[in-house]
Amino acid sequence: MTRRIAAVTTSRADYNHLYWPLRALAACEDIDLRIIALGPHLSPEFGNTAEEIEKDAFKIDARIECLLSSDTDVGMAKTIGVATLGLADCLGQMRPDLMLLIADRYEFLAVAAVGLALRIPMAHIEGGEISEGAIDDAVRNALTKMSHVHFTSTATARRRVIAMGEEAWRVHRAGAPSLDHLRKSKLLERPEIESRLGVDLSVPSALVTCHPMTMSMVTTREADAVFEALERVPLQLLFCYPNADAGSRELIGRIRDRSKVFVNLPAVEYWSLLRQMTVLIGNSSSGIMEAASFEIPAVNIGIRQRGREHGANVLDADADAGAIAAAVTHALNPAFRASLRGMENPYGDGRAAEKIVEVLRSVLLGEKLLIKTS
Repeated sequence: MTRRIAAVTTSRADYNHLYWPLRALAACEDIDLRIIALGPHLSPEFGNTAEEIEKDAFKIDARIECLLSSDTDVGMAKTIGVATLGLADCLGQMRPDLMLLIADRYEFLAVAAVGLALRIPMAHIEGGEISEGAIDDAVRNALTKMSHVHFTSTATARRRVIAMGEEAWRVHRAGAPSLDHLRKSKLLERPEIESRLGVDLSVPSALVTCHPMTMSMVTTREADAVFEALERVPLQLLFCYPNADAGSRELIGRIRDRSKVFVNLPAVEYWSLLRQMTVLIGNSSSGIMEAASFEIPAVNIGIRQRGREHGANVLDADADAGAIAAAVTHALNPAFRASLRGMENPYGDGRAAEKIVEVLRSVLLGEKLLIKTS
């Protein structure tokens, strides 16, 4: 029988991770794939990235308008409420056999709550990880307990999900699906990425991405140290927009007048650009998960990603200008860079999509999946 699987995506970040699982699901004759886009995907301020989904030849079956034009924690909380109302109508009509979620965006709390109320089994990707300085950590754990099938990025994350009480047969180590791009996508060579983005990559460059710290009462309190340190970095600086979280507009205001700022980059352009970087700076999970596959140093600032498993390329730095500058100096040391050659990325080998789809096609549906024993 054909299985109707609804995949939910909120932003450029999770869609880039979902791309290859979606492509594999769409190719299955026994899968009726439905795509639901919500939140930042539909926002002009954050690039109308739903258009990127359609450019990739996917059909968006439902659009849920829910992102408030706000820069506060109250706005985030209300966004969850608005999303819940829209998703209740959408999923009540669609009634998928299975729903696919990924990672830890706060909007997914609405998705999981509605799915639970409608008795829709949920499969969650990238559970069992840690990021102590963001509400993502609690969201991720909540999604794990509300979901019924789990695909973890690392072996350690799989053990952590099982330790949370999830039955071992439900938990599969698949690897991070974002790494599938590095194996399956044809990345752009330097001249083409320079032409597309209007940048000169013949000079050493750093990619900078700083997101709000959503567990802090002042979500941008590390920003002063970051931007002070950047004044000391002897590299061309390229900036990516932050996530749509409380405090994002303040951070956008601080980078808007920089010469090279990217609101949104399609996955292939982003990985192609990252491959050309000398170092990645900020508090993005990209430095943790993907930079290792290019053997690129990543200076991980502050508490947002604290506790997250990472490879030898990651240099943790407190949110202090001197500490950040020192970490960048260490990252640029030829001996450190040489030590990364041949390093293994703990987040997988770029074959996550096949493993995820194999399970989604075969897992037994019904009460056996819905009813947990722990």
